[in-house]
Amino acid sequence: MDSSFLNQIVLGNSIKNYLLFISIILFGLFLKKIVSKMLSKLIFTLFKNFAKQSKANKFVELLFGPLQLLIMVIVFYVAVNQLDYPLNEIIFKRTINKSVYTITIINVLDKIFIFLIIYSAFKILLRVIDFVSHVFEYRASLTESKTDDQLVPFLRELFKIITIIFGVFFVMGAVFDLNVATIIAGLGIGGLAIALAAQDTLQNLLGSFTIFADKPFIVGDLVHVAGYDAVVEKVGFRSTVVRTLDKTLVIIPNKKMIDSPLENLTLRNLRRVKFNVGVLYGTSEAKLRTITEQIKGYIDEHHETSMDTLVTFDAFGDSSLNIQVLYYIEIVDYAIYMKIKEEINYKVMEIILNNGADFAFPSRTLYHKFNDEGIRINKE
Repeated sequence: MDSSFLNQIVLGNSIKNYLLFISIILFGLFLKKIVSKMLSKLIFTLFKNFAKQSKANKFVELLFGPLQLLIMVIVFYVAVNQLDYPLNEIIFKRTINKSVYTITIINVLDKIFIFLIIYSAFKILLRVIDFVSHVFEYRASLTESKTDDQLVPFLRELFKIITIIFGVFFVMGAVFDLNVATIIAGLGIGGLAIALAAQDTLQNLLGSFTIFADKPFIVGDLVHVAGYDAVVEKVGFRSTVVRTLDKTLVIIPNKKMIDSPLENLTLRNLRRVKFNVGVLYGTSEAKLRTITEQIKGYIDEHHETSMDTLVTFDAFGDSSLNIQVLYYIEIVDYAIYMKIKEEINYKVMEIILNNGADFAFPSRTLYHKFNDEGIRINKE
């Protein structure tokens, strides 16, 4: 190709520069996926001994996107620097104390590229934190204790927040040329105001540390708190996520979790069942005794109940003779508890009916009386 053609100037740049610009971008677009995978696998070798159970595919999946962004930012930066016009055009000019300060388009682009490179680098670091936590979550799943299952997600969020804070300060210093040390010192002065403004947030944050220190519950425990019977799914910085028995998700502030009365239903060793059964008033004393003895005998012999069963003729009700049944189930899993309770209920019904008795229901007896004039008078 004729060099004179390549050196022709079009809109302030030579054709050669335009070709270089386009070639670099096309080259970057073509190689970004290949290079991203190669770099991901190369970085994975640093974690190979640490993450023996994890596959490289998971690591590549996490780093693939941020690495592609970083590569394309570098490619565009190199490509743009092949052009001269209009990059050197002045877009801002100001004289201060006889000194002239100017800002060109290339100055602005430099700052944008620096910001994107820092963003990509910290994004990669955040994905590495996700991968490390993934490894620890797998290891935690192999242990019987649920404390580590609860701690790993909390620490992951903690380290990610710290990384983001460092990233923000880094951008402030490198992109905006701010004195980070001065800003940090200023935060010390304004810290009280910030603490007062974010009082509830700080209380919830301290609540999360209290939960980890005292361990009133762990992930997977069934608790009764704030009017809910729910399973703990996650403890975060601000709130605890629980799932109710109706399968709805409830988010409760950590402050409320530690300030409110909390029952850890998982830690109890028994579930109490108490109910009344009403039989008809025509039931004889002998039948009542037989019914109560057979119900107590069946519950006592049940392999999932304790020996603290009480079955008594409790009271004379308005429409029935009331038998009170009180017993304890040793299995605390809710689904199994409900099945055992159902099984015993069916047996109680069978015992009552087999003994010739029947269930009472609310009823009224109405007597009819007529006066001397033949008018009926009703009395209950």
